[in-house]
Amino acid sequence: MTRTLSAAAAAIGLNLLLGGCGVPGQPSEAARSGDTPSTVAPSTTAPSTKQQPGSAPSTTAPSGWKTFTTSDGLSFDYPADWTVRDPGGALGGVFVDVSNAEGKPMAQLRTNIVTGAECTGQYPYQVYDSQPLQALTEPGAADRPAPRYVFESRGDGTDPGPTQSTTARYGITMMPDESGPLACPMFHLFLWPPSGALFGSTYDPAHNRTPGDPALAYLEKARLYKDTAEYRDIRKMITSLRPAKAPG
Repeated sequence: MTRTLSAAAAAIGLNLLLGGCGVPGQPSEAARSGDTPSTVAPSTTAPSTKQQPGSAPSTTAPSGWKTFTTSDGLSFDYPADWTVRDPGGALGGVFVDVSNAEGKPMAQLRTNIVTGAECTGQYPYQVYDSQPLQALTEPGAADRPAPRYVFESRGDGTDPGPTQSTTARYGITMMPDESGPLACPMFHLFLWPPSGALFGSTYDPAHNRTPGDPALAYLEKARLYKDTAEYRDIRKMITSLRPAKAPG
């Protein structure tokens, strides 16, 4: 079974993310698929000069927060005691890691990503949280699903995690809402010139501070995490992503 978004979305090839079953903060791991390997490579296309997606909302960060702007025209807000690291590199695109005050990885922002995606299997799934992100919608994209923030999972609720078969992830997707008892692996990418981008991470109890009994099943911990202050800050940060305000 092959699942596609639309001709335009397929042009960049959305990354097949069963949930970044590797360690957060490692870019090659964060782009792994579940049972089907995917390739993640920087785009060889020259940077686009076309209009950036959407229109920039207010650029004022919430009280006590800072704003980070990437070299390719994206901005987001983050708590003042968190750290944004942008080591750069020779591969092109943005390569940003966000860590909390304890140095634990909270999210990764990557741009200039070109990948392929196929739905080679379906899994039990849960959606814990979802919100549309109109600021990232490309002009003239009414025929495609708008990007949305989502915290969701795939896999058996009794399995430990994160693993290749049971994992939860928060981030931005362009896939429509799922229906029915099973769903394809998670596709957490959105369009951003000249190709695609991701902003999110795998939920990992080793990094994401979660209340309750440590012996609880992984997906039960994910449900509990949704109601924590740390998660609310992550959600607020990722959903603040927008095109940077043009100078002048």
